[in-house]
Amino acid sequence: MPEMKMDAPLVAVQLTPERMQSIGVQTGIVEYKQLSDDIRATGTVDINERLLSSVQVRFPGYIRKVFANATYEYVRKGEPLFTIYSPDLVATQQEYLLARQNQKTMSASTIDGVAAGAATLSSAAEQRLQQWDIPESEIAKLKETGKPVTDLTINSPVEGYITERNALPNMYAEPSTKLYTVADLSRVWVYAQVFQDDIGPVKPGDTAQITIDSYPNRTFSGQIEEILPQVDMATRTVRVRLAMANSRLKLKPGTFVNVDIKTNLGRQLVVPASAVFQSGTRQLVFLNHGNGCLEPKEIAIGPRVGDDFVVLKGLKVHESIVTSASFLIDSESQLQAAAGSFVPPPPGAGGSSQAADTPAAAQANIEFTTDPNPPQKGTNLFRVKSTSADGTPTAGAEVTVTFYMAAMPAMGMAAMNTSAKLIDKGNGMYEGGGSLGFGGTYQVTISGQKNGQVIATKQLRVNATGDI
Repeated sequence: MPEMKMDAPLVAVQLTPERMQSIGVQTGIVEYKQLSDDIRATGTVDINERLLSSVQVRFPGYIRKVFANATYEYVRKGEPLFTIYSPDLVATQQEYLLARQNQKTMSASTIDGVAAGAATLSSAAEQRLQQWDIPESEIAKLKETGKPVTDLTINSPVEGYITERNALPNMYAEPSTKLYTVADLSRVWVYAQVFQDDIGPVKPGDTAQITIDSYPNRTFSGQIEEILPQVDMATRTVRVRLAMANSRLKLKPGTFVNVDIKTNLGRQLVVPASAVFQSGTRQLVFLNHGNGCLEPKEIAIGPRVGDDFVVLKGLKVHESIVTSASFLIDSESQLQAAAGSFVPPPPGAGGSSQAADTPAAAQANIEFTTDPNPPQKGTNLFRVKSTSADGTPTAGAEVTVTFYMAAMPAMGMAAMNTSAKLIDKGNGMYEGGGSLGFGGTYQVTISGQKNGQVIATKQLRVNATGDI
């Protein structure tokens, strides 16, 4: 039984200058380049969590008046937000006033420890007010007037926009109640959705350009702050966080943006993308040895950067390669491999080699039949009858039948090449079995050799029955 091959063998080709010109062969060299790539993604603007502040009170009480009463209202630092009445706060102020009065009364006492004890009580009451975050201005006012403040005004501790508001008039608030959340939007985050196949060269510190459809002539610059360690299962993307300046509030939270990330790949060995022929299972380039001698070479490639592919292995710098018409040359190479009659010349010997386009002279007649006829998918019997020019049966020859079907990438099928050596049955008749993997149209090459010389070759097309 013949050996089945799903990939055609790599065979060098020898083309005449006319043939190279007719199919548009162009050449280039393998070289090193300093590469930088642009990774394009989409993203959304979000609030910088490091610039968020929460407004709460440290004592329970009832909110009276609310001054900042709308979400996304802008407030300045020190601007009043609301007033609050707290029985506990009023009681503590009264204790403080009483302690100050006792301190004045006991300061002239001659009894040991009385004056110091009164001063300690006054200091403790004042520290309690400070721990409740009562402003120093309110404590000074309390000392000056001697009257407790019933409705205490709470001011904004930071400048920014109110993103969350829970303070309502007559509401009871406890220390655990979050009354306001204030965000400083002078700097924002942008979360870019980068496909997992592109995330490799991206690293913190890389620069990025942001564009928004609402500002078509404006570009915003930022920097990658962090690559989040999770892939979205639905979109197969990785979230990349960028830090952006936002002085004029052009980048509003929730805005959809376009992101262009600049990555530096360093100095890499590259070939033009048009030079790489991808068969589905391997990547090939054709080395140019000169004088029309083109040798296929299997290589390993990395990412595509612009019009180039990064070469991982298989090539050396300054090697000459074919940069166009690779598909046609690969077809030529596969046909010659299927015929089995071409011996590739050594590198540099292209000028003295016979052109592969010229077939060997046929010195015998060949008749080819199959059983069943036409052949089918699966096992078949091949028969060849060989006679000389005067009709004498040819004996003692080595006869080979090769079936070849080109690759069909659209259907996920690689090229198929199968050969069978036939046995001499006498009287110029040769027979042998073979198996075809698919139905369809095959290019069949019959080759006969005797005493190391080709005595006959024949090529024809045969349609085999059965499914592909």
